[in-house]
Amino acid sequence: ERLDDSRTIHPGEPYAQARQLAYRLHALGDLPAMPAASDTYTQELAAGVRHFQQRHGIDQDGVIGKGTFKQLNTPLRQRVEQIILALERFRWLPNDFGEYPIIVNLPEFRVRAFRRVGEQQYEQQLEMKVVVGKAYPRNQTPVFNKRMNHLVLSPYWNVPSSITRGELLPKLDANPSYLHKNHYEIVDAEGNSYPYDGSSRSGLQSGKLRIRQKPGEHNSLGLVKFMFPNKYSVYMHGTPARSLFGRSKRDYSHGCIRLEDPLAMAEYITALDGQGDTWTRERLAETMQGGEATTVRLAADIEVFVLYTTAIVPENGKVFFYDDVYGHDRKLAKALTGGYPYPWTR
Repeated sequence: ERLDDSRTIHPGEPYAQARQLAYRLHALGDLPAMPAASDTYTQELAAGVRHFQQRHGIDQDGVIGKGTFKQLNTPLRQRVEQIILALERFRWLPNDFGEYPIIVNLPEFRVRAFRRVGEQQYEQQLEMKVVVGKAYPRNQTPVFNKRMNHLVLSPYWNVPSSITRGELLPKLDANPSYLHKNHYEIVDAEGNSYPYDGSSRSGLQSGKLRIRQKPGEHNSLGLVKFMFPNKYSVYMHGTPARSLFGRSKRDYSHGCIRLEDPLAMAEYITALDGQGDTWTRERLAETMQGGEATTVRLAADIEVFVLYTTAIVPENGKVFFYDDVYGHDRKLAKALTGGYPYPWTR
């Protein structure tokens, strides 16, 4: 039976479908035991809903609003399809993830770092929230695999030409002081600085000049960026926009991957690389605040996988489901309706 989503339900409120909700939560494994019959949305039911919300990437407030109702009313056949699509994508991955893979799952808005502990066995070392590209097609973070080979502490942000032309130039035309108020500068290939005027505007339009943001707390990349060179110009970095990590749905960037705790990631990576004694947490933090871009080269590359799966099963055995934020599941399901695109060969 479909749960009525016409109003939001708070713990302690009367709820005519409380029994149906209890059955559903119990059947899905979010409620350990069936409670006594009641027409109230009890705290016991709310605990089950919070567990359900955790498994579906929803704020764990125990309130049943539109988002929670949508997930509760999702047919089980759709959940099965999500698992099938996750397994299909898993077939595409390489057999060897390397010794210390870093894996970003876009629909989950999370990154995890692993260490190999046996043949095809990995142990999680680090986990944190990420902000990824907006759902608009030109801002979506792509799915790919590359190797991280360096990080930059206290980086400049070299503004992409698309952002310069589409966003910054209109702001500068309206208010030229916007440049300095936001710690931007106009530079040429050698780093020489120019004022904003008709000539430099023309240079920005043609690509002969570019805008970059100076290092510091204000910088859009935060205090560190992690580079795994790729054709998409996507990388991981910090951010001054900390409030976004408090949201359950975190697709707000232009395509790059913002880290919740970039210092922890920097400490983890430099320790892996054997530079832990040189780049201590204290020295990393000090250099990140130093205001001068500093590159740290890695002796051994680290595999980075940016993946897309709306169904995952962590080590605890729970099944987690997430929204198809970019519509990739929908496209893959459609492609597979006529059978697999490649013939089965042995």
